[in-house]
Amino acid sequence: MREKVTERFLKYVKFDTTADPKNHACPSTEGQRVFAKHLVEELKALGLEDANVDENSYVMATLKGNIDSVDTIGFISHLDTAPDITGKNVKPRVIKNYDGKDIVLNEEKNIITYVKDYPELSKLKGQDIIVTDGTTLLGADDKAGITAIMTAVEYLIDHPEVKHGDIKIGFTPDEEVGRGADFFDVEKFGAKYAYTIDGGMEGELEYENFNAAGATITIQGRNVHPGSAKNKMINALHIACEIADSFPSNERPETTENYEGFYHLNDINGSVEEASMIYIIRDHDKEKFESRKAYMVDVIEKLNIKYDNRINLDLKDQYYNMKEKVEPVKFIVDIAKESMQELGITPNIVPIRGGTDGARLSYEGLPCPNIFTGGLNFHSKNECVSIDAIEKCSKLIIKIAENFASR
Repeated sequence: MREKVTERFLKYVKFDTTADPKNHACPSTEGQRVFAKHLVEELKALGLEDANVDENSYVMATLKGNIDSVDTIGFISHLDTAPDITGKNVKPRVIKNYDGKDIVLNEEKNIITYVKDYPELSKLKGQDIIVTDGTTLLGADDKAGITAIMTAVEYLIDHPEVKHGDIKIGFTPDEEVGRGADFFDVEKFGAKYAYTIDGGMEGELEYENFNAAGATITIQGRNVHPGSAKNKMINALHIACEIADSFPSNERPETTENYEGFYHLNDINGSVEEASMIYIIRDHDKEKFESRKAYMVDVIEKLNIKYDNRINLDLKDQYYNMKEKVEPVKFIVDIAKESMQELGITPNIVPIRGGTDGARLSYEGLPCPNIFTGGLNFHSKNECVSIDAIEKCSKLIIKIAENFASR
């Protein structure tokens, strides 16, 4: 299984599936379409005859069960990689028996992953890991998840003595730009419960996530030659700075953890004449989430009085905390936890400081806890993944399927 996991992952990261937030087509990039078609062919070659991809590059397939009267479960990962850093021309490198020390990713360009900056690396000592050359993403988010699912499917086909019910496989586009569940057909998928395979380090098991909103703020300034600007110029960039300063500095991603919410200035562009800002708002608690949105609205309303309505706010909810939908069927979390324990994996049940496709799918009638993939430093050129952990994730998928069958 380890060889298959390694081979698959190294092959998958060669596909450039970087999502494009500015393109609202689905999928947002052609590379995702290419990868989706490849996976369908691979699933068919494994024997999943109904494997298919639709016009929006949603991949679905069924591994038929070998016993009856078992709830149909699903496993879901996403095709795309984050647009923060390119996923083109990925050059992965396997480090055998990692020594737990700083990793020189690129000697020529002096790109180094320092343990002091990423202390979680020390937990990977002695494992086989995969890194990049420091110029691209690795793509473990979420090609490690796809690798684990595909390898588990192959194992179950090759080992019919492992009893399981029908298992649905789903791969989605554009999760990284918040659109992974936009065209996911829950009824067509046909599972009663599912798990997204989209978490981080070994043992992570999550069924709580942020409530999320996105805000686009546009500011209309007025440009005049600076030599004669008094009482005439209105600098949109200064207004943007004033907006940013209106939010507490201790409520940002870099100053919060666990259940603490935040305001995150994700993007700012512009000139004196016009500027734009993109914020995301996050909080696990629904009341605090609503208060954060109200606070942003209040900030803009007050500044609009000061600046004669030159600011426009477009604020929209993105997804909600899946906890509300998973807790009534929490046994699906318990099965995952017990399956980990049977495999010698220490469960680490933590809230997601982000979201998954499963957050939205849970509200569409498909409860979806989230499971680790073994990746670390996602959305960064310092991204890496543990081969050991992908292998354990694949075994966990098998064990979950087996335990559902024996309930």
